[in-house]
Amino acid sequence: MKILVSNDDGYRAEGIVRLNDALRPLGRTTVVAPDRNRSGASNSLTLDVPLRVFESEPGVHYVAGGTPTDCVHLAISGYFDFEFDIVCAGINDGANLGDDTLYSGTVAAAIEGRFLGLPTVAFSLCTEAGGPRHFDSAARIAHDLVTRLAQAPLERGFTLNVNIPDLPFEQIKGIVATRLGGRHRSEPSIPIEDPRGRRMYWIGPAGEGQDAGEGTDFDAIARGYVSVTPLQVDLTRHSALDTVSRWLKPLN
Repeated sequence: MKILVSNDDGYRAEGIVRLNDALRPLGRTTVVAPDRNRSGASNSLTLDVPLRVFESEPGVHYVAGGTPTDCVHLAISGYFDFEFDIVCAGINDGANLGDDTLYSGTVAAAIEGRFLGLPTVAFSLCTEAGGPRHFDSAARIAHDLVTRLAQAPLERGFTLNVNIPDLPFEQIKGIVATRLGGRHRSEPSIPIEDPRGRRMYWIGPAGEGQDAGEGTDFDAIARGYVSVTPLQVDLTRHSALDTVSRWLKPLN
């Protein structure tokens, strides 16, 4: 099995090192990751400038000056002279629950692999500021799930969003299938001043879980379970098609 490994925290991040180490026993891993932290890059592609790629470890570890989506796109669409079997993104330093999936570069890296026809998995460790960061637990979960995918493949082009509670492995209660929950409105932007007294802003923290009841990814993490959410790319609200069709009819 040829495994493409990427992330949005940058090629030096502990999470991608742990993920690559965990997957190496399962096949040939190749890391293609951003040259710096690109959290929140979502599905953006770099279209206005060419991208430079260099090898930090020849034949194994590649670094690109672009987004997570750039990294996966380049890796699958011509940079290498071989085909990959699966794309694994992460391990993200922080949760990608509910609405986070729309902003996450980690999830976007996985979705880009799905666009290009491969089964893909995004792994995130639900860390908090000052928390212990049990990347070893997340790495074991990643190894187990990719092993399961190798032995019992899902349909091609499948994307799984996996969130792991930041706990010792022995304290994780299990793995459950979930749906995406939803967050409250984000906190206000945070104003600061530069040394010249000019106003600048930090984007405010994400809101707490709002749609966080039974069956959601938020609920699973809160109860100490690994959350596995199958994602779809089709954003159409199919149930509203008839409503919009009626709305578009002449008003008179």
